[in-house]
Amino acid sequence: MSRRVSFAFERRPSSLFGTVYQPTATAFFWSRKINGWVRLVCLVDTGADYTLLPRARASDFGIDLTREGQPFSTYGIGASERVVLLPRWPMKLGSWMRQIPMGFINRDDLPPILGRQDCLETFKLTLFQHRTAFSLR
Repeated sequence: MSRRVSFAFERRPSSLFGTVYQPTATAFFWSRKINGWVRLVCLVDTGADYTLLPRARASDFGIDLTREGQPFSTYGIGASERVVLLPRWPMKLGSWMRQIPMGFINRDDLPPILGRQDCLETFKLTLFQHRTAFSLR
């Protein structure tokens, strides 16, 4: 019997469609600052290479981006952005724990994003009837 965890899509207003439904998941990330888990509702983005959080969230985890991580430029749709990448950071989704690469983008107007590398690609992921479901088979 496989374990499964699922989350409802979030309903968002759209100037083009009136309403859109975005796949989200509640994940927990380890914080050295509080020596415990921080809960974040993340956009599930199968097009994202890795998990990406807004720069301001780094302080929630006790991370100093001026001294930790690997800075580099990443390219999205039509723009280049500065990112600091930590190669392994503890994350939980349901009862599953992963060590994932976690990047911090040099802006604060984007939602937390769960990406493929060592995260989404380690699950069977189903997007169906406005629900995001994770399982191991």
